[in-house]
Amino acid sequence: MKETVHIYVLDTSALLAFIEAEAGADVVEALLEQATSEKIVILVSFMTFMEIYYITIQEHDETEARERVQLMNSLPILRVNSTETIGIFASQFKANYHLSVADVWIAALAKEQNAILVHKDPEFEQVETEINVLKLPYKANP
Repeated sequence: MKETVHIYVLDTSALLAFIEAEAGADVVEALLEQATSEKIVILVSFMTFMEIYYITIQEHDETEARERVQLMNSLPILRVNSTETIGIFASQFKANYHLSVADVWIAALAKEQNAILVHKDPEFEQVETEINVLKLPYKANP
């Protein structure tokens, strides 16, 4: 009997935790190690690539942004672009919850794949009845 391979979706906040060695980076690193040995599958939305890029430009510069995307491309993750089904789920999330456009696409990917969304964004608490989540430690409010 073949084992079920768990699927995870990394939110932008989870990848930034890993890249910037924030709380929860160890959890993301452990997931990446499992993906390397093909014990799990890790998906990342196209929106996460965009968010990593623009956030890094705002906080650092474009050179750093390109380096971070290059790092992401070297990780054992699969980039998922838009599909009609994901777009429908994203539209439903946007209509029913107070989430950013990027977050609805990321949540929709998790829903469409019946995956576990890994994040450190309290906004996703709104959709916990619709998707499985793995919460990393939230940042303290300044």
